[in-house]
Order: sequence, then C-alpha cells, then structure tokens
Amino acid sequence: MTIAIGDTIPNATLKTPGPDGPRNISTGEVFTGRKVVMFGVPGAFTGTCSNVHLPGFLDNEEAIRAKGVDEIAVLAVNDHHVMAAWAKATGGEGRILFLADGNAELTKALGLDVDLAVAGLGTRSRRFSMIVEDGVVKVLNIEESPGTAEKSGAAGVLDALGA
Repeated sequence: MTIAIGDTIPNATLKTPGPDGPRNISTGEVFTGRKVVMFGVPGAFTGTCSNVHLPGFLDNEEAIRAKGVDEIAVLAVNDHHVMAAWAKATGGEGRILFLADGNAELTKALGLDVDLAVAGLGTRSRRFSMIVEDGVVKVLNIEESPGTAEKSGAAGVLDALGA
C-alpha cells in the first residue's frame, strides 16, 4: 500500500555519505521535529535523475529553504558509495541530504517501489516528491512515468510550499 497524505513516515535506517565516510541515519533523525522535502529517484546517475530532477532541487535550494524547509533530501535505491559519488559529481555534496536505501527498505515501506528488472535495474524507487512535517506526509507527488519529473520536480514543490 502506498503512503498517503496524513500518514507517518515509517521507521527505517538508511545510509548517508559524510566527510568521514558513510553513516547510518534513521528516518526519525531525518524527519522528527523538522519540515523536510524528500524526493525519490529511480537511480543515481540516470538520465532524468541527473539531468532534470536533482538539478531542479539544487537550483531552487535557497527558495525552498526560504519557505521554512529544514532539509532537502534525495532517496535512491543505490548503495552509499554511489550516492556519495553522485553528491560529489553533481555539486550537491553538503547542500542536500543524499539517502542511500540500498536494500529498498524504506522505499518498500513507503509503497513506492517499482520492479524495473526488465531494464536490468531490479527494484527501484518510483519518482516522487513529498513534503513532510514532523514525520507526517503533507504533500505527495508521484510520477506516472519514471522518465518525467513534472509533478515531483522542484517547481511543483515550490508551488505546494506557496511560492
């Protein structure tokens, strides 16, 4: 079952790259007592993810934070090594939180997993964005096609934040 507006983000442990290497980070640590924009992508370094989705959030980081957002996070079913390399390669390192969901634990708990085995990618995340306040989903945008970032892009998040 897919998470919905009004639902609480489930408990999960992810990995995030840092200056001293990867560290575990719980969903409680990310979301409790904070306003967070999280977007999910099918994979780091993939076309739409690297050329459209992530750059939109990086380009609009200041405008999003100006709306009272404490954290911008990107979630992908990739390992922490890939997420660290993606953060560095895109200039996102230190600007947004890169969350590695290597075993798709959170992605599956959110009901946002998709089987892309036909493309050789295995289980991945659907493309989405959400606004979460103190662990509760307030806005949820899910793309119908993994190749587009129209509903879930930064412009849609800014609209939802009242930009």
